[in-house]
Amino acid sequence: MTTLAANKPRSKELGNINEIPVIASDIIYEGAAVGVVNGTGHARPLTSVDKFVGFCEAKADNSAGAAAAINVRVYKQGEAQLSVSGAVITDIGQPVYATDDDTFVFLPTGAVFIGFVKRFVSSGVVVVEYNTPHFIDPYAGKVAATFSASATLSAVDSGKVFFVDTDAQTMTLPAVEGMAGIKVVNIGAYGAVLVTITPNAADMIEGPGITAADTKGVLNTKATAQRGDFVEFEYSDANGWVITNMKGVWARAA
Repeated sequence: MTTLAANKPRSKELGNINEIPVIASDIIYEGAAVGVVNGTGHARPLTSVDKFVGFCEAKADNSAGAAAAINVRVYKQGEAQLSVSGAVITDIGQPVYATDDDTFVFLPTGAVFIGFVKRFVSSGVVVVEYNTPHFIDPYAGKVAATFSASATLSAVDSGKVFFVDTDAQTMTLPAVEGMAGIKVVNIGAYGAVLVTITPNAADMIEGPGITAADTKGVLNTKATAQRGDFVEFEYSDANGWVITNMKGVWARAA
């Protein structure tokens, strides 16, 4: 191993700006959410399959250029006021996602993680804090699915996280299956969505503070339901299912 024997000045970067080569034949406008194409590393207006790398500082016009002919400058961390569909005053701390460079939502399905709500501004408008090198999607590593209508799960749903976005729908767990790692999240605004989960007729759902009984499900009480409330299930034994983790107010169904 050789150590330095003289001064060696190095190029350093300060502040929150990053520069990324732009894809061919495209324009990234100021304020756009910027994504990186996984296969090439080039920047473009964000799509739902990209990695979010920040917000565009100034228009980058590569409409007549080859890939990497110019760079786009992005703010890689900071706070931005965004229109987020359905945002209400109780959404402080909620993760925010983007489906394109200017559409922001709470539903992770088919979207890219951006950051977290820092402050409520007005109905549908919030300040979002983002930090691309360090913030991590709280639902990363799970296969996301939207649950909008009553249905019964099956073995292919093992390992999924379900986001319930519609009031008064019922998720039914199957009979004995080789299933594990199911997470159910209430993605509705405060007090807007009742989530009900029921077992098969011969099973029960056991969990913290729940007096389990055959055929009796659990529900996330609508009056106190908060966006982000969840339960995680595993198949336990002959009794049926067990809740391994939960957030929010959940009770056994009557």
